[in-house]
Amino acid sequence: MYFALFYDVVPDHLERRKPHRAEHLALAERFRTEGRLVMAGVLESPLQALLVFRAGSAAEVEAFVHADPYVREGLVTAWRIRPWQVAVGGEAER
Repeated sequence: MYFALFYDVVPDHLERRKPHRAEHLALAERFRTEGRLVMAGVLESPLQALLVFRAGSAAEVEAFVHADPYVREGLVTAWRIRPWQVAVGGEAER
């Protein structure tokens, strides 16, 4: 099952993330190598982040959120997890 994680971030996120970026990327890489994080990146106007997970439950995605230094350090102002029913690609092709 896929989940989309949306982050709303502070306006100066790109500057404020610098001291925490290595830890954030290491966490993301761990989830990726475990097969749980499929892709992640920034959305523009307004600035947000979108992370796509393949996981058994939303609780696995929440574990990422609670471990993320961007959340811990207040760079993320709100976050949402949405189940994503993939119609083309991913598991839909299996």
